[in-house]
Amino acid sequence: MSYTGDVTAGGPPAVRELDRLTVTKLSVGPMDNNAYLLRCKGTGEQVLVDAANEAPRLLDLIGDGGLAAVVTTHRHMDHWVALEEVVAKTGARALVHADDAEGLPIEAERLADGDTVPVGDCAMEVIHVRGHTPGSIALLYRDPAGTPHLFTGDSLFPGGVGNTDQDPERFGRLIDDVEQKLFDRLPDETWFYPGHGKDSTLGAERPSLPQWRARGW
Repeated sequence: MSYTGDVTAGGPPAVRELDRLTVTKLSVGPMDNNAYLLRCKGTGEQVLVDAANEAPRLLDLIGDGGLAAVVTTHRHMDHWVALEEVVAKTGARALVHADDAEGLPIEAERLADGDTVPVGDCAMEVIHVRGHTPGSIALLYRDPAGTPHLFTGDSLFPGGVGNTDQDPERFGRLIDDVEQKLFDRLPDETWFYPGHGKDSTLGAERPSLPQWRARGW
């Protein structure tokens, strides 16, 4: 079956086969968080984006292939409940943006805007997207054989940007960063994978940017 990105908490994962990378999306409860396991086809190295919850399911997904790193997209607890157990049982590096490092339950290596997170022979660019939290990040994989792929955490969803608690300053930072660092840099065919719910493309969401800015959320 072709990949749609539609997953449900407790349900099976969705698997997307790219030329050099396999993307496996799993929804974990109780808040329908998405966790993404990335596997380099050339080396077998694996990286997990958001050890959100249900450590046994995540460890089963990781399997015997080992885990090089866990990248936490931001410091909100629903995105790291399983982090400590997954790291303890796999020996993976924990990675997070420096501005959100204090919010994690374990010590993690600090990331900065423009850093690269390797996944075997592949690489993801760290993009600092402020607003939802001070250290929220998106991760960009530029598929040399296809379209860009973007893991957005809770900064960008189909239908709008992430929650900023009705704070106009935080919303301004978030909508500016999303527009300037994501939409202005990347083409319409860029597929993005959010921290909750369904995927989308930048092209599908681009016409709504003025509406999002005008409504303030």
